[in-house]
Amino acid sequence: MNREILRLAVPNIISNITVPLLGMIDIAIAGRMGGNDSTIGALAVGTAIFNFIYWNFAFLRMGTSGLTAQAYGAGNKREVANILGRSMVAALVVALLLLVFNRPVGRFALTLMQGSPEVMALAGEYFFARIWAAPAAIGIFALHGWFIGMQDSTTPMVVTIINNLINIACSLWFVFGLDMGVAGIAWGTVVAQYAALVISLAIMWAKYKAYLQEIDLRECLRMEPLVRFLRINSDAFLRTLCVCTVYTCFTAFSARFGDTILATNELLMQLFMLFSYMLDGFCYAAESLTGRFIGEGNKPRLQESVRRLLGWSAAVAGLYIVVYLLWWRPLLGIFSDSPTILACAEEYVVWIVMVPLLSFVPFLIDGILIGATKTRIMRNTTFGSLVAFFVLFYGLEGLLGNRALWLAYVGFIVVRCVLMLIATKGVNADLLMQQDREKIEN
Repeated sequence: MNREILRLAVPNIISNITVPLLGMIDIAIAGRMGGNDSTIGALAVGTAIFNFIYWNFAFLRMGTSGLTAQAYGAGNKREVANILGRSMVAALVVALLLLVFNRPVGRFALTLMQGSPEVMALAGEYFFARIWAAPAAIGIFALHGWFIGMQDSTTPMVVTIINNLINIACSLWFVFGLDMGVAGIAWGTVVAQYAALVISLAIMWAKYKAYLQEIDLRECLRMEPLVRFLRINSDAFLRTLCVCTVYTCFTAFSARFGDTILATNELLMQLFMLFSYMLDGFCYAAESLTGRFIGEGNKPRLQESVRRLLGWSAAVAGLYIVVYLLWWRPLLGIFSDSPTILACAEEYVVWIVMVPLLSFVPFLIDGILIGATKTRIMRNTTFGSLVAFFVLFYGLEGLLGNRALWLAYVGFIVVRCVLMLIATKGVNADLLMQQDREKIEN
């Protein structure tokens, strides 16, 4: 089982870890453009807006991976293909809506953020350039969710690495070669994501042509499986909306305390994102294996996979705590050489050391629930933890300032963990396997 977990997790870890590394490189580019605090702050605001938009549409990846893994485990080749069709149709509709309404969406999102005029002007440049990547970015969510459900972690890894290499090269060229400023970082992302979409489609055709030929558009849009697909995805959407609300409000609330605090919190959050993207490798493995074993009706293998995944996730959390305790200053120094930001970070770094220890359990349970298509549990428990976040922040902001924001974030994680363990009865395998087998097999 450990070998199977690592076969799925390691490629996802490699691909996922390049995502925050890309964000770190973008921050490093912004930090050396001049106007250190304002350019980093603008990138933080722009990135937070797109995280909110795209992470909310990551439900397409979640719903697609769980359903695909169950159909794959049940040996239903035609349903595997039709799930891909449903997911790509949904991705196309969502992306076109974003492009049509990009101006009002952008203006509304920017008004919610509370940075200085200079920061907000630069963030606007970034947003209205990067929004043109929407069809590619959302389409990649659907495709990679399908790959994960097919027990294929290698293809997303290859595509993500190529995507990020193109992104870095284009961003450096656009910013320092063509002097395009912050917008150059955004256009680098646009070029890279369309390249990644084309590569994903080409690999899919080469590896899974036999499956693609099974797609039946009428069957894709048949009411019963479509309703199940939309229900699972709507629950995942609402869960992700809550999580993204926390991350976006974290950035918006940081801006209340000035550009230096905004930049500092963003840099510290990058350290957490590095951990979360690495841990997501095991979460994606949980999606693949949970869905597959439920599709097969194999309870012993499901129980074993859950136990082993918890062990691996705990080991990753422990590793990151040691790294952050010993080397937080050199890590932050990679992103910014500002003495003001580094001095400010020293006051708050203790919070980012706590986060891995507290968050690895709810992260992993997310992956298990996605594979089991128990997305309603994810939705309901995240609602409760979102309330805790706002209560803690608004209740303590006047007394603790920025520390209240970090306490609220940690509280969000802890409450979510407790609620998930209660709702899943300690990740009970019998609860996870309560499926209507006919919906998987027919």
